Amino acid sequence: MAQLHKKFTDDQVIELLGKYLRKEVGRRYIQEILGINKTRFFALIKAYCDNPVQFSIQYVRKVKTREIPKEIENNILKELSIEKKLIEDENVPVLSYNYSYIKDRLEKDYKQKVSLPTIIDRARKNDFYLKKRKRTVHDREVLTNYAGELIQHDSSHHLWAPNAGEKWYLITSLDDFSRYILYAQLLKKETSWAHILALQTTILKHGLPFSYYVDCHSIFRFVQGRDSLWRKHHKLTDEADPQWKQVLYDCNVKIIYALSPQAKGKIERPYQWLQDRLVRTCVRDNVTDIKQAQRILNHEIHRYNYRQVHSTTQEAPYFRFQKALKEGKSLLREFKIRHLYQSAKDIFCLRLDRTVDPYRKISINTMILKVNDAKSGDKVNIRIYPLNNSLSELRFWCNGRLVDVQRAKNQDLNLSIL
Repeated sequence: MAQLHKKFTDDQVIELLGKYLRKEVGRRYIQEILGINKTRFFALIKAYCDNPVQFSIQYVRKVKTREIPKEIENNILKELSIEKKLIEDENVPVLSYNYSYIKDRLEKDYKQKVSLPTIIDRARKNDFYLKKRKRTVHDREVLTNYAGELIQHDSSHHLWAPNAGEKWYLITSLDDFSRYILYAQLLKKETSWAHILALQTTILKHGLPFSYYVDCHSIFRFVQGRDSLWRKHHKLTDEADPQWKQVLYDCNVKIIYALSPQAKGKIERPYQWLQDRLVRTCVRDNVTDIKQAQRILNHEIHRYNYRQVHSTTQEAPYFRFQKALKEGKSLLREFKIRHLYQSAKDIFCLRLDRTVDPYRKISINTMILKVNDAKSGDKVNIRIYPLNNSLSELRFWCNGRLVDVQRAKNQDLNLSIL
């Protein structure tokens, strides 16, 4: 049935019906103009003849709007008031209302299901409404055709839990094709090893992707001049390639660099989404510990991957990712240890090159280590795998052979990238 009230005014329709009743025009002529069928036409004629004065084509809801119980109304206003306090608090990085978050909170805390339009309606009526800021949108389209074709990897330094009184780093990896978040970890310190651990977790779980997409942070890319001081004082090898980059070389994974922040819009948007929800929950639950925040983050990541329908793909990330795997639209490869090496610890690790002295020893900063089965003058490649926050495994490679394995305290190694 045509929605006449959206196309014509009452006066326009009354004029046409009057011409028909005065036999100035035929029925088919009016039907064609109004875009209605014969039944609808005679229904309009009857309504007009029955009451010409009150005749109207405007849509009138016949069923009364369902009234919401007073308890639910009060809870909606309570949640809106809490949101307003967060926005007005200068110490909390929340700038606007999140009605979807309120909807989830009502269901979680009060076991009350309320529609989003209802919450927005109450917000407008009770002065809990702010116009959304216009955001510049970059790179909305999906440019990849396969899962694993490109993994976007980045970190964000943000006040994730304001009550903790310090900013933390969030390291994430996201599949470009499906927008599926493969990895998300909160850390107090950003290091090369933290990013290598993200590689290990993602690759061992999902497989080797075709390429990684990162910015020009010094952890990912060495730039002559910009990083000369960093290279002199903090770099562990004599090579120009950072530790993280060397791991991907060993994995035969391509690296693509974003030349501007705008080019990484696809991973920045999940950060905005997480900032909007994670910060709110951490404030309301008075989270001060990074482990507590990580549990909340895991819950939000699960919601994003399984329930959040992406505006561009029109699919939830996890299900789009799984569908690509089932349909063979994936470039992910099984991880296999390369010939020569014996363990994943030889790939996902930190690296050092040293020359064995006449006493068959090498030094790492101030620590002296004796290398078994190596001769004076031999070039030794040390692969360092941190086992935990205090201890690392050192694997000594010489002339294509694993000649020694030792353990050392991280504080003795004194490596800035651990």
